[in-house]
Amino acid sequence: MVTYIEAGSSPYKNTGVIRLYGPEGFEGMRKACQVTARCLDELVSRVRPGVTTEEIDRFVFEFGMDNGALPATLNYRGYTKSSCTSINHVVCHGIPNDKPLRDGDIVNIDVTYVIDGWHGDSSRMYPVGEIKRAAERLLDVTHECLMRGIAAVRPGSRTGAIGEAIQTYAEAERCSVVRDFCGHGVGRLFHDAPNILHYGRANEGPELREGMIFTIEPMINLGRPHVKVLADGWTAVTRDRSLSAQYEHTVGVTADGCEIFTLSPAGLFKPDMAAMGAA
Repeated sequence: MVTYIEAGSSPYKNTGVIRLYGPEGFEGMRKACQVTARCLDELVSRVRPGVTTEEIDRFVFEFGMDNGALPATLNYRGYTKSSCTSINHVVCHGIPNDKPLRDGDIVNIDVTYVIDGWHGDSSRMYPVGEIKRAAERLLDVTHECLMRGIAAVRPGSRTGAIGEAIQTYAEAERCSVVRDFCGHGVGRLFHDAPNILHYGRANEGPELREGMIFTIEPMINLGRPHVKVLADGWTAVTRDRSLSAQYEHTVGVTADGCEIFTLSPAGLFKPDMAAMGAA
């Protein structure tokens, strides 16, 4: 049985209940999420061949400090970085290091900032130099999966409608949906109920209600959906070493749909590959 509560009426720990936030919560999330979105915008010009993910991570930390924001991943369950940087066949939770990015790589950069206790969570894909057509197509499909999932959000629908919209499109494009990771409730907690699966059926899962806040973050593979976690305990990779991509927004359910808190102020959430190639 699913339990819904007004946010703030119980301790902030993940007990499986679904919190419903009011105007104050939505405003807090707008503030945190827009700092995250601005940071990801700034990275567009910084992601290029020869740059290390350690340099990117350092920028994420410094940007947060300059804007009164704390990176949520820093020291989270022993994680020592301010972001996750997942390259090529890395599905998620890639750890920044001193290895330079190479021309043709694709990298997901996942950032969550905490401001006044609110968590702004988002990630984007960045092409490094000139990428192959297969990689470009994967980015296109993955972004479209995210937007179709968001379009399914409305009060009265179920979380399964999000997963069905994503899975139907991804598989029609001969791609696969990773099952091992999912979106999640967010707000005062980094990870909260409900889990948002990126596959499923429209009549499954908890009912969506006004005031819910959660992430949608489909991970889409060019090959099979299976993943494994490396010995570092964090880095998840595709078992068949096929390319993987992910886009993530944080959204809040409104009376007639949803609000996307992590929209790019500069319109840079998904890069225009044609324009970049001409530059």
